[in-house]
Amino acid sequence: MKSRILSSLLCFALLAAQQPAPEVKFSATSRLVVVSVMVKDRNGRPIENLKPEDFTLIESNQPQKISVFEFQRLEEPVPAPPSPADPPKLRERAVSSPSPAPPSPAFPEAQPIVRYKDRRLMVLFFDFSSMPPEDQIRAQKAAIQFLEQQLTPVDVVSILAFTSKLHVLQEFTGDRERLLEVVRSFRIGEASELAGEAATGETETDEAGALFTADESEFNIFNTDRKLGALESAAKRLASVPEKKALVYFSSGVGKTGSENQSQLRSTINAAVRANISFYPVDARGLTASAPAGDASQASSRGGTDIFSGQTQRRNRDRFMDQQETLYTLAADTGGKALLDSNDLSLGIAQAQRDISSYYTLGYYSTNPEEDGKFRPVRVRLDRYPQAKLDYRSGYFAPKQWRAFNSSDKERQLEEALLLGDPITDLPLALEINWFRLTPERYFVALAVKVPGSALELARRKGSEETKLDFIGHVKDEKGRVASNLRDAIKVKLAGDQAARITRRQLQYDAGFALTPGVYSLKFLARENQTGKMGTFEMKFAVPDMNQQQGYVKMSSVVWSNQREPIEAAVGTADRRNRLAAMHPLVSDGKKLVPSITRVFRKDQNLYVYFEVYDPTPAGNGANADLRATVSFYRGRLKAFETEAVQVTQPPRRMAARVQVQAPLASLEPGNYVCQVNVVDQSGRKFGFARAPMVVLPAQNDGQIENDRVHLP
Repeated sequence: MKSRILSSLLCFALLAAQQPAPEVKFSATSRLVVVSVMVKDRNGRPIENLKPEDFTLIESNQPQKISVFEFQRLEEPVPAPPSPADPPKLRERAVSSPSPAPPSPAFPEAQPIVRYKDRRLMVLFFDFSSMPPEDQIRAQKAAIQFLEQQLTPVDVVSILAFTSKLHVLQEFTGDRERLLEVVRSFRIGEASELAGEAATGETETDEAGALFTADESEFNIFNTDRKLGALESAAKRLASVPEKKALVYFSSGVGKTGSENQSQLRSTINAAVRANISFYPVDARGLTASAPAGDASQASSRGGTDIFSGQTQRRNRDRFMDQQETLYTLAADTGGKALLDSNDLSLGIAQAQRDISSYYTLGYYSTNPEEDGKFRPVRVRLDRYPQAKLDYRSGYFAPKQWRAFNSSDKERQLEEALLLGDPITDLPLALEINWFRLTPERYFVALAVKVPGSALELARRKGSEETKLDFIGHVKDEKGRVASNLRDAIKVKLAGDQAARITRRQLQYDAGFALTPGVYSLKFLARENQTGKMGTFEMKFAVPDMNQQQGYVKMSSVVWSNQREPIEAAVGTADRRNRLAAMHPLVSDGKKLVPSITRVFRKDQNLYVYFEVYDPTPAGNGANADLRATVSFYRGRLKAFETEAVQVTQPPRRMAARVQVQAPLASLEPGNYVCQVNVVDQSGRKFGFARAPMVVLPAQNDGQIENDRVHLP
């Protein structure tokens, strides 16, 4: 009996040993927040020997416990430049670099900790895509001058460059010779052809720009977002280094575009603030003076009295100021300084060097675990020294994360994202606004949005691949009042070859608003519901009051397209399709004209141009209006091609004449062009014209014509 009991117990023990032990998981949602604090007395001298208990750190009115505390001592004298008469050995000793900092990755992935004790971190960022060769040479010389004459033993420098993508040329190091070797190895002229790239809204173009190939989504044609996106990417990479950093940004200005995405600028600034980075933009053009009629570096695309009336000078000056305005904003909103209109570009690097003096690094784990994307103000007090001056960032934006939300959670997240001060730019968007008059006091504003197919995640269901896209937006007037709202959800289903080719094509969404004349601001968000990626686009636009326009042909916006699609061909489904088709000016005879937002075309495509003319002059009593329209293509100062004149007759009872011009692109060489629509009202002896840049790419290699956009309803 006893042996039988022992054998039973042994069997139970063996069975228990075979069962896996229960798995215990621990998770933490705390996130380390790092704040760099400069503490100076009333005379501007750093206050040292402070302890953690001397500081009071508050986030959103909640006291926080300081978990990381370090003092960075950076008060090292700047060495004088060596004299040309110095012997070679003495000169070598005078400029030789100090012992380099301990080797460490430039952008470590580990949890942020202090890695560079008593070191000043500087990043030299060269935006070659914005600089012509002469500006690249000036930027290179300035960097060499700084490294040879002003680099101190406490400085560690990283070198980044942006051409068509971001390159880390050198990790953080204090090795002067290595840094000089990297800067001297620059290939002058690299990516300089993109500096003359036409942007949406520009009215002129450079002389016969060089051909380049747009990327898979064509979004590189808007190179303002490319530049700002590269800066944001650099800030995110540098965020894991908690020390204060100065990023010196060499460029020839960041221009504004007609469909400029203000969200990208704000997102770049917010990423820099989170990463403890101050931007120090340097305009590599230096001090410039423009001739009234322009100089030899660009073609004069306008003639007549513009030169004498001052319009050319004002237009060039406004463009130059717009390019510098973005540089100034990057500096002002991150605590840096912009060097503009100076021929000594090394002063910009020296300014960044001087601004980073001794400081304290405070780190704390926030007591607020919510990842809601909201701004959290941070305050630091020093009770022992009430007269001390403290310099630190005023707060940060909490992270945002897509979770397994239910339908109400997803809707709330989308509405809150519309109101957030920190735009979400994970999903790239391009957007275009066109307006058409409905009545003398009311206009239809057509919205076209392009989403790259390569950014979408598709789920396979029942033999097809599908996803759901959510759209939300609002339009506000000059007083900040909401003039119109938009909320839409579209299910996209693709099958067969369409699903296979979606990564090389784009989805295009259309909507519309009815507005009165005025100046408006638009904020638009799109969310892809497989991964929760969201994109934000913000812009200002104006709806003109055509009742005040005299002496010229009254024209609507001009729509440039290479695609007309049957409405039934839309790959998405939505209840609003029929309502939009009934009033949309671009829908006729069951087909929709799909605007080309990025204005990138191929030689094997046709260009469709559409616009409306209002209140045309009748030819006589009861006679029809007589309008003639042509489309001209300019490359530099030369007219490359012009279409035959299209004659439009409109019955007098109709207040709008619909003008459509079709032009084959086969006769154009690949490159950058400026298209001009010319309209002549024969009876009223009036004329009007509108311009837009465009890019013509070579024909597809396989010879098959494929539409660039898959349109949604």
